[in-house]
Amino acid sequence: MTAVPAALSIALRLAAGGLPVLPLRAGKGPFGNCTTCADNACGGRPNMKAPGPCLCPRPCHAWAAATTAPEVLSSAPWAAAWARAGVVGYHPGGAGVTVVDLDDAAAVDWARTTLPPTRTVTTTRGEHWIYRGTMHSSNHVRPGVDIKSLMAYARWLGPGAGIMAVLPPAVLALVEREETTRPRAGVDSSSPTPARWDRNVATGCRHTDTYIRSGLERGLARILAHPDKGAGTAAYGVARFLAGQHTHCPGPCDLDALAEQIIDAATAVNVPEPYARRAVANGMGAVLGATA
Repeated sequence: MTAVPAALSIALRLAAGGLPVLPLRAGKGPFGNCTTCADNACGGRPNMKAPGPCLCPRPCHAWAAATTAPEVLSSAPWAAAWARAGVVGYHPGGAGVTVVDLDDAAAVDWARTTLPPTRTVTTTRGEHWIYRGTMHSSNHVRPGVDIKSLMAYARWLGPGAGIMAVLPPAVLALVEREETTRPRAGVDSSSPTPARWDRNVATGCRHTDTYIRSGLERGLARILAHPDKGAGTAAYGVARFLAGQHTHCPGPCDLDALAEQIIDAATAVNVPEPYARRAVANGMGAVLGATA
């Protein structure tokens, strides 16, 4: 009987608890893509920022390969990676959490005086502070501090200690300063009156009111059906789908109002507004040719 690599054994245990995991190299980085997936030639995995068609059985695409499926983790295409793995990685966003990666003593001191206590994990150079909730990931948000959540991976270094707190505004603000993009003309997120699609504005739309509103309602319901995780990805998909309906309209179609309603639905299920705006802008931009 072939012995199970130590990293795989740990990964299977974590996956059974709902943590999406992947093998990492001795240098703490993910294994490189296979020749088919190199340079994203495969189109990317369905759970990536721009959902794609990749069905590669290998652990390609870093964080996007993380899974809780034991049959995938134990499969032959993953065996070579586990045999050479230096550590187990996991996808924080896929587990519904955010890791504040503190790289040195100064960063740890900053967190202790600025952030609410939460579960902490000791690292080789500092600490991981883990909060319940997801957000956009970004490195170097301040000296010695990285944010790892959506579209990112982190090393598994143990369960840590302490009670996990809800993701605080102070952490969201670290990335909001970098990621907030200027809304397109006509979009005002601070308006006291929520935007609604208006036929009087969409004078160049070739669709009926019923068609537009029914499609929008189904899309918003899809987003609201993800109260715990996945709402940001759903918002991207809904925005891309709705924008695609108008590619042959002479315009205007009042897409700004549709975008605002999608953003409102995403923020209603705790997606940070800057991330929701970016997801919707990129979803529509994938069809209309512009991204945030």
